[in-house]
Amino acid sequence: MKLKNAITDVHGVEVGHAQNEEALTGCTVILCRKGAVAGVDVRGGSPGTRETDLLNPVNRVEKIHAIVLAGGSAFGLDAASGVMHYLEENKIGFNARVARVPIVPSAILFDLAIGRADVRPDPAMGALAAAVASSTPPAEGNVGAGTGATVGKMFGNALAMKSGLGTASVDIGGGVIVGAIVAVNAFGDVIDPKTGEIVAGLRSGKVGPLRIGKKDKFANTLATMKSPLGRGLLGLASRSNTVIGVVATNAKLTKAQATKVAQMAQDGLARTIRPAHSMFDGDVIFALSTGTKKADVSTIGGYAAEVMAEAILRAVKMSTAAGGVPGLNEV
Repeated sequence: MKLKNAITDVHGVEVGHAQNEEALTGCTVILCRKGAVAGVDVRGGSPGTRETDLLNPVNRVEKIHAIVLAGGSAFGLDAASGVMHYLEENKIGFNARVARVPIVPSAILFDLAIGRADVRPDPAMGALAAAVASSTPPAEGNVGAGTGATVGKMFGNALAMKSGLGTASVDIGGGVIVGAIVAVNAFGDVIDPKTGEIVAGLRSGKVGPLRIGKKDKFANTLATMKSPLGRGLLGLASRSNTVIGVVATNAKLTKAQATKVAQMAQDGLARTIRPAHSMFDGDVIFALSTGTKKADVSTIGGYAAEVMAEAILRAVKMSTAAGGVPGLNEV
């Protein structure tokens, strides 16, 4: 099987996007019509989630039917209700005898500071994203949950860069595929782990009378945080952040193993986002198992980190300027 470098290379995974390009917000649905074993790892200090407690290995329900990644801050959690209605109409969900209850965990990012703050993903947008979900490689960049994503936001959008949504996959042998999809809306900078260089993030420039950075293209968020100027202004730093994503495999995993894979996938985030998991971010990664193939959990987790890192890089490389915030090509 020739991979298309997308999470949809994993059998049983479909992806659909819906967005409002004027308001610069949207949602992405990762659909598993036959159900998937799932785990989650929440690392950021400002998360916004729904139904994540259910994924704890000690809890009852074994499979989920969709994951929703959405903009709109906490308002965007409403998009999951539309996905639930779509799944119910298609008779997909946990059999509670009197009804089929779709299990749809969700995570959101804060994109209200770009575009329009009064328009957010809602049930109608969630239902639309679910209805168009397919196994074809999903669009990347300014789409779905990545429509209003930006990075390098220590000083808000003034010196930030446009980011978006990216996906990637890898064959780890024996027909076992590991894929990732992620919406990158980080407080910090995006780093290429192969070179250690900043790819996108806080730009050098002026904010009012203040000069941020030197003559380099990037100011370097981490370096700026420890500077006298950065220390003085950190309390005013942007809270409009968060990286949210999903890794998936066609290997057979238990809920506990899926949780471990989600934890290990966070290493990919830490390699490519600097700083990662700050108090200004609500970073969340889900892990899905859709198949029955046998594979070592540590190997799956190790490559989950690799494809997560690649998907993050693609999220900034595939995005374009929007809302007055330049993309990689413009910078």
